[in-house]
Amino acid sequence: MARFLIEVPHDNSKEACDRAVRIFMETGFHFMTHADWGCSDDVHKAWFFVDVDSKEDARALLPSVLRQRAKIIAVERFTIEDAGEIRNQHQS
Repeated sequence: MARFLIEVPHDNSKEACDRAVRIFMETGFHFMTHADWGCSDDVHKAWFFVDVDSKEDARALLPSVLRQRAKIIAVERFTIEDAGEIRNQHQS
């Protein structure tokens, strides 16, 4: 399995914030309880991490009305031992 960061933006208004939260809650989206929201700092997005097989699987987890605007980012952690190999990959 891979790990993905899902970023779900919404418009900058009280109504849009309320709608985003309502959509997550009404669709039974259980990741809602693990989401981090940037609205109080005027960054109108929700973020959460999921462990699934692919970006398509990550996107499929979202309520359908939010899928198109969502950004799915593959993330991974590296050890100190990985550092040299990572640099080599970016030098080509």
